[in-house]
Amino acid sequence: MILDKIENSGLYENLHPLFSKAFEYIHKTDFSQLADGKYKIENDKLFAMVQEYNTKDKTEGKPEAHRKYIDIQYIHSGVELIGIAPLKGNTLISDEPEKDLAFYESETSLIRLEAGMFAVFYPHDLHMPGIKLEKSTTVKKVVIKVLV
Repeated sequence: MILDKIENSGLYENLHPLFSKAFEYIHKTDFSQLADGKYKIENDKLFAMVQEYNTKDKTEGKPEAHRKYIDIQYIHSGVELIGIAPLKGNTLISDEPEKDLAFYESETSLIRLEAGMFAVFYPHDLHMPGIKLEKSTTVKKVVIKVLV
């Protein structure tokens, strides 16, 4: 897992062949003008999912992981907490391979992401996004899916 401000993204571009393109997309795109949806960057190897939602209570979240894709989660506006934990040793509770989505039972530690920050979640990282701080707020997030 990586957590940083978007202005430091250059430090991570060499960690994967597609990270440079992913971060370039984040830097060059005006997300305030994009509606929720999926946006292809490089076919199914690299694409963005723009989402606007209200944060929820921690009890409503489930830790998740992905096998085929790395998530780069960038907060365009708002603030949220994300629960994190290592995947190893946790119990699988549901699996949807066609969606590259698996949910686990796990205790998580919370990290704070606010506008201008990003987190990278690899297949060995559990993450539980969209958690409210003290009260629910609206978040606009871009999740860049990077083929492993």
